[in-house]
Amino acid sequence: MEITIEKLRYEDAEELFDFECENRWYFEKMVPSRGDEYYDFDTFMMNHKKLLDEQKQGLSYFYLIKKTTGEILGRINFVDVDESRHLGFLGYRVGGKHTGQGIANKALRMLLENMKENGFTKVLAMTTDHNVASQKVLEKNGFKKLETSDDDFIMHGETVKFVKYAWVME
Repeated sequence: MEITIEKLRYEDAEELFDFECENRWYFEKMVPSRGDEYYDFDTFMMNHKKLLDEQKQGLSYFYLIKKTTGEILGRINFVDVDESRHLGFLGYRVGGKHTGQGIANKALRMLLENMKENGFTKVLAMTTDHNVASQKVLEKNGFKKLETSDDDFIMHGETVKFVKYAWVME
C-alpha cells in the first residue's frame, strides 16, 4: 500500500476525530486511555488547536499517515523537540484495520528521513513491554533498546512496563 505522511492541519480535525473514535477500542488495548473527555468533539478541537500551535512554534511535529487517496490510516509524531540537542521523541499509532500491512514501518522510515533532512540526529521512543509489534517496528528502523523501566503499572488487569528506545543517526 502506498502511503504519505502529511503535517497536521486545522482542516483535518473532523476526519481525525472520526478516526480516533473509530479506533479507540483498539488503541486502548495497547496504551493507556486518553480519557472520555478526549472523545468529546469540543475538547478534541481545543486539543487539536493546541497541537497546531505547538507545531507552529517548532516544539513538535504532528503528521497524519494517509493512503494516497487521502484516508487517514494513523498518526506519527515527533514531540518535545530539543533543537539545541538535535533530538525529539517519537509517537505513532495505526488504526486497527490497517495493522500488519507495514504501514507503521513505512511511516517511521519517512519520518526519520524527514527528521534527518531537518538536522535531527537522535530520536527517542517508548512502548510497553507487551506491545511486541511496536518493538519490532522500532528495531526494523534502527532503534536500539535502551532499557526496560523498573516501574510498572496496571493496564487492563496486566502488569506493564515501559521499554525505552533510541535511534541515532550514524
